[in-house]
Amino acid sequence: MNHYMKIIAWVLTISILSGCSKFLDRPLENRGQATKIDYTNLSNMYQPVSGVYRTASSGSFNRWIITAMLSERSDDIEPGNDDAGQIGIHNFQTDVTVKSYWAVNDMWINLYSVVFAANSALVELDQFGKNIPASDAANTALLARYRAEVRFFRALAHFYIGRQYGAVPILGLESNDVKTMANAKKSSVEDMKKYVMAEMDTCIASLEDKRPNEADHLGGVTKYAALMLKAKAAMDLAGNDNNNANWDVALDCTNQIVNSHKFTLFNDYYQLWKKPGKLSDEAILEFQYSDFGNPTGDIVTSGANPGETWANFFLFQAPENTFGGVISGPGWMVPTQKAVDFLTARNDVIRKKTAIQYCGVDGDINTFVVTPDGDKVSGNAGRKKYFNGKAYFPTSQMTPGRVDYYGANNNIHMLRYAEVLLMNAEAKIRKGQNGDAQINEVRTRVGLAPLTNATIDQLMDERHAELICEWWGERFNDLLRTDQAATVLAPGFQKGKSEYIPIPQAQEDVNSNLK
Repeated sequence: MNHYMKIIAWVLTISILSGCSKFLDRPLENRGQATKIDYTNLSNMYQPVSGVYRTASSGSFNRWIITAMLSERSDDIEPGNDDAGQIGIHNFQTDVTVKSYWAVNDMWINLYSVVFAANSALVELDQFGKNIPASDAANTALLARYRAEVRFFRALAHFYIGRQYGAVPILGLESNDVKTMANAKKSSVEDMKKYVMAEMDTCIASLEDKRPNEADHLGGVTKYAALMLKAKAAMDLAGNDNNNANWDVALDCTNQIVNSHKFTLFNDYYQLWKKPGKLSDEAILEFQYSDFGNPTGDIVTSGANPGETWANFFLFQAPENTFGGVISGPGWMVPTQKAVDFLTARNDVIRKKTAIQYCGVDGDINTFVVTPDGDKVSGNAGRKKYFNGKAYFPTSQMTPGRVDYYGANNNIHMLRYAEVLLMNAEAKIRKGQNGDAQINEVRTRVGLAPLTNATIDQLMDERHAELICEWWGERFNDLLRTDQAATVLAPGFQKGKSEYIPIPQAQEDVNSNLK
């Protein structure tokens, strides 16, 4: 058996037998793993759930090579240099037969690890469920909610796996008894989207009717994350067909979020991506990190494992700061000149200030640029003129005494209300309705004049600007579903060939069903 497959099978087996190996309650509690699970003690029922949160947030979704692969297939982000094999990412637009590139397998393993962790947690929750008396309505409802949170992450992982690789296995304990990848069979792209939507239908009723910053476990998954994920899957299915019934689904889901009146846009777009914007009323799903406000000691970062600072989300996008300041890193995932020109042509001042930071003079520590927060940067501009401002955490907001750049007092935004408004507007326009109110709410926040009778082209332009330089691949996916990829990403993108990353050769070697 392939080395990576042995690891996956081993991790799953150990998890099912002894409990999830990464129990950690929400970051601000910083509680360690229980060595042995007492399934009769219902106060421990959240532990396998917290393990899934930790698996998702500590090196699966936000692992540097995964976020790079998700974002660098668009025209907004480029590698910045050839370090650590990043150059292989761009080969996907010219040669999608690069099946042996290490990152292709790495992303597959890490995203499926969320699926395996979720299935493991569901098995453990069932063990707790056997000890809940039929008369205990409160714990019965709590068990249903915890199962729904876990199933959300399982569906979210499937969603991104399907977006990247196309036809892939669905590993859900309810639909089959697949516990490893060894004999799994592929499901179609369409069936994967339908699976995600069906899972969200199951989850929504059991999840909290709250914002994440109101949730019982601060930042936890609520029904609104499930509604948004369902709408995203529906939009993918609908594509560029205005008459597709899935636009009704997308409109219904986003209407529910908007009409709940629970969410508002954070007033300062620039600070949304900094400490003041953590778990604001705009947040629908964020990965949480903390240094607990202490100058030294425990820290929860986005590194894959403790000590693996190279994997830290904020560090790897920091500039190669030859000035010697704290804000310094490898300088990966760099905004393109095309992205800069796009925002400049729109006179999109606030978004440009937010997403595009400058690296300064090439190698001259005596000549530097100063960020809006006062950090001095003098970088290797010969290769990198910019760095991603949406992943920039200012020194002034770091806890005094922390001298390493981990961004630990900031969160990673995954789902937010601004995108819901634009999804809602798109669904309305495609159905012949008016989406101006929703688009203009987003535009007003960044100081842009309102639109009247906005068109799909204007809507897509606004999505591009609002989500620019973010890391979940929305720009590339938008180009795909609107059939613009071959034009915008020419000459590298080839229609019918470049839509998906190839399934890793290592996985095909283990399971011939994946060929």
